[in-house]
Amino acid sequence: MEVKAVAKDTGVSARKLRLLIELVKNKPVAEALAILSLAPSPSAKLLIKTIKSAAANADNNFQMTPDALKITKIYADEAPTAKRFQPRARGRGDRILKRSSHITVIVAEQEA
Repeated sequence: MEVKAVAKDTGVSARKLRLLIELVKNKPVAEALAILSLAPSPSAKLLIKTIKSAAANADNNFQMTPDALKITKIYADEAPTAKRFQPRARGRGDRILKRSSHITVIVAEQEA
């Protein structure tokens, strides 16, 4: 049984999140949370929150033991990009792309 949690429209680009995702892919939930808690990136807090949500969904909705959970799939997809303009010299404007992403975490019980 796989249980999923999704965080939509996070204010972080998918490119930055994918660096952290590689650290915790296919790891037990407790180990992944420990790794992310020591990560220097502020984006790690978003991943921690989403992983905890997936573990809580498994615990509350399907009565799975939280200690036996493992991250089977985790990925960050691009969300809609907000486009802004920044004034530049001589009346010009440069485009600024404020990227965001959707984080998906899927956990399942480990085989003993």
